[in-house]
Amino acid sequence: MARIREAKRTATTMVVRSHATARITQSRDPYLELMRRLFQGETTAMRAKRFLELVEKRKSEGKPILVREWNRLLKEMSVSRSSFYAMRNKLLGAGVLEIRNGEYHLSGQFSKDLSDMARWWWTAVLNKPSDAL
Repeated sequence: MARIREAKRTATTMVVRSHATARITQSRDPYLELMRRLFQGETTAMRAKRFLELVEKRKSEGKPILVREWNRLLKEMSVSRSSFYAMRNKLLGAGVLEIRNGEYHLSGQFSKDLSDMARWWWTAVLNKPSDAL
């Protein structure tokens, strides 16, 4: 039987909104708005935001969250093991989170992938100069 913590986490789905008023930077809480685009449920989006903020805080304190701390995280976040790993795997698949040396870290892969897509769309599809992006 496959374990959820070992499930594939190579990609995820994200909601893209085309209206200017729906931009993440226009939100009062951009972090939460981004999580709402990655997760269907409001509760999971808020939980993911809290988890990422915890990863960020612990890294800034010099004490990154270790992968083996999963049991403590379940209690702290009041979540089941399967819900935690499903959320974590989606964050890993989106490229927002990564595991290095048994520690959770925020990742820049998400930004690189979006920039790459934007650049391709701008230059290859819209046929505009890349410096105008």
